[in-house]
Amino acid sequence: MKTLEVMDDKPDPGPLSESSELFSFGVIADIQYADLEDGYNFQGSRRRYYRHSLLHLQCAIEHWNKESSPPCCVLQLGDIIDGYNAQYKASEKSLELVLNTFQTLKVPVHHTWGNHEFYNFSRDYLTNSKLNTRFLEDQIARHPETMPSESYYAYHFVPFPKFRFILLDAYDMSVLGVDQSSPKFQQCLKILREHNPNTELNSPQGLSEPQFVQFNGGFSQEQLNWLNEVLTFSDRNQEKVVIVSHLPIYPAASDSVCLAWNYRDVLAVIWSHECVVCFFAGHTHDGGYSEDPFGVHHVNIEGVIETAPDSQAFGTVHVYPDRMVLKGKGRVPDRIMNYKKEKAFHF
Repeated sequence: MKTLEVMDDKPDPGPLSESSELFSFGVIADIQYADLEDGYNFQGSRRRYYRHSLLHLQCAIEHWNKESSPPCCVLQLGDIIDGYNAQYKASEKSLELVLNTFQTLKVPVHHTWGNHEFYNFSRDYLTNSKLNTRFLEDQIARHPETMPSESYYAYHFVPFPKFRFILLDAYDMSVLGVDQSSPKFQQCLKILREHNPNTELNSPQGLSEPQFVQFNGGFSQEQLNWLNEVLTFSDRNQEKVVIVSHLPIYPAASDSVCLAWNYRDVLAVIWSHECVVCFFAGHTHDGGYSEDPFGVHHVNIEGVIETAPDSQAFGTVHVYPDRMVLKGKGRVPDRIMNYKKEKAFHF
C-alpha cells in the first residue's frame, strides 16, 4: 500500500507533459540517385554525388531502424532519383533500386513528388507507381470536403492523436509530367510565359518573380480549397498540423528561385488558420529555416545529392506537446521549434 502512495505522490508525466516525447518522424530530401560519376549543378558551382546518394539513404535507414523509439514514419520530400536517368533510359531501374532500399525501412515512408520525378515519369505513371503513397491516407468520417481530388497528388494522415500531416502537390500546376496537348499544360505554359519571357524557361534571369521557372510549379485553386477545408476541420478539432511539400513557400527560408509559383496563395490559406505548426520542404539542396509572423516554422531539409561521402543529410523530428525538435545528421542542423502559445493544447 505504501508503495502505491509513493507512486501517487510523483507528478504524473502523462502523455501531455511538456517533457515527454509523443512520437517522432524521419525527414530526408533530394536523394536524386543515378548510376553516374559525380557531377555538378547547372551553375557548375556545387558537386553532386549521384551514386553515393544511395549509400547516404542506406545509412539513414539503418539509423532509423536502430532508434530505441523508432519514428512512426519517414517523409521523403521529393526528387528521389535524378533527371539524368531519363537521358540514359535508366529511370525505372534507378527507381526500383531506391525503392528496394526503402523496403528495408521498418516504418512507412510517405513520398512527395518533385521536379525530378517528372523529368523521369509522367503524372499517370507516378499515380500508378509505388511513389504514390496515398493508400496511407486517413479519412475523416462525415467530412467529404476533406477528401482530396484525384486530379492532384495530396492527402492527409494522423500519425498520433491530435496531429495531422498534410502532403501537398507542388506540381499540380506545372508544365512537367503532363501531356503537352492537354488544356492544363496550355494553361500552365501560359502562366509561366506571362511571368517569364526568357527563351530558356529554366532561367530566372531578369525576373521580378524568379520563382516562375520551369523546374518549379504551383498549387491549383482546387487543391488550395481542399487544404482550406482540412485546416478548418483541424482548427475545430484542435489539432496541430504539419504540411509537407517538395517546394518551399516562405521567402525568408528559401532562395527565391526555389519557391512555388503561387507561394503567397498557400501562405494566405495557412495564415487564416491557427493549426499549422510546421512546413517541411526540400528542393533548395542548401536547406533553410525561418519562423513566419504567425508562428509557422518553415524547414527546408538539406539535399542528399550535394552531401559529401564523409557527411550525411537527414533528420529525425521529435514531437512534444509544446514543441518539435529536429535532430539533424551531418549537413542537417538541429532545430527547436516551439509552438506559439495560442497553438498550445486546449483540453
